[in-house]
Amino acid sequence: MSDLRHRRGEGDGTEKAETAGESDHVDSEEEKVLEEKYVDEMAKNLPQGTDKTPEILDSALSGLSSRWRNWVIRGIFTWLMIAAFCLLIYGGPLALMITVLCVQVKCFEEIINIGYAVYRIHGLPWFRSLSWYFLLTSNYFFYGENLIDYFGVVINRTDYLRFLVTYHRFISFCLYCVGFVWFVLSLVKRYYMRQFSLFAWTHVALLIVVTQSYLIIQNIFEGDNFQLSYLMSQYPYLVCPIEYSESLGRMTMDCEPSLLFRLQEYTPPQFVQPVMKVFGMEKLNMYPFMIHSLALSIFSSVIGPFGGFFASGFKRAFKIKDFGDVIPGHGGIMDRFDCQFLMATFVNVYITSFIRTATPQKLLQQVYNLKPEQQLQLFYALKESLENRNILNMVP
Repeated sequence: MSDLRHRRGEGDGTEKAETAGESDHVDSEEEKVLEEKYVDEMAKNLPQGTDKTPEILDSALSGLSSRWRNWVIRGIFTWLMIAAFCLLIYGGPLALMITVLCVQVKCFEEIINIGYAVYRIHGLPWFRSLSWYFLLTSNYFFYGENLIDYFGVVINRTDYLRFLVTYHRFISFCLYCVGFVWFVLSLVKRYYMRQFSLFAWTHVALLIVVTQSYLIIQNIFEGDNFQLSYLMSQYPYLVCPIEYSESLGRMTMDCEPSLLFRLQEYTPPQFVQPVMKVFGMEKLNMYPFMIHSLALSIFSSVIGPFGGFFASGFKRAFKIKDFGDVIPGHGGIMDRFDCQFLMATFVNVYITSFIRTATPQKLLQQVYNLKPEQQLQLFYALKESLENRNILNMVP
């Protein structure tokens, strides 16, 4: 009997635990339903596209119907953005880097505002501050990597900056650890799940926005000749990578164009040759980069639009029309760059995989960072290797 009672007691305890678990589960489900009720209300507080225009433009278009008025507004600001982008390209790499940073910050703000609007009903502490802190930390790491890669020789000449170059990654890691500890200390009972959701929200936003902007800047330094490629290939400004010249003591975009931008003669496949003979052609003269341009075009046409579809699904999930209200007729900045981020990643991966090659300038930047005795050791090792292969004897 005692065994039976003991077993019954265990069973009662198990049932109580299950009941408690079920009650907790019911509570969490109720909270989810409550949260869904607030989504519509929170979405109203977000700045969305309202097609607001300056008063002068409003008065000039007052006689048009709403449909034509929208088309005219979108057309005007489209051409204004194109003109502004041309000016930025003319301004050079520094202007483009600053623009990428500004666009990145605005896109991050628009994404974080959505999360804040949805979750602020719970009064969670430090959400905005932590999000912006992680943004600053990420930018310090990624922009520092770019600056060290392309301006390392210049920075190493300045004594008080040399420490930042040498220990850049360690400093970045320490900054991230500060944010991580800050987040853990800010945890509040009853809101653990929501706080961790916002922590994940912030990191996904950083992955989408900051990482892509880092890749965009790398693409800028690689050259921008794949846009309007046939025309742009005539200008070294858009063909040559940006590199530091030790002899000139400054950054330069002058170079001998690589084989990608020199006419090459190709023999077409046999099944194409009869067709070419009809037009009196046996060989095909073209720039190698045109083949790469075809791959980029296919990706931008087939896969690129899915970045826009992804953004549209995200907006529908939160029942909003646009990410923001910055550009009349176009919504927020994120609405204009949803496809660009995906395309920028592909361009960077494609260049790294199929186009980029080691250059003497890049290797020299690494050599200049070595100590004098290490540079001499490298010099003698290279000289010995060249002599053994009779390469030095071939130099006049």
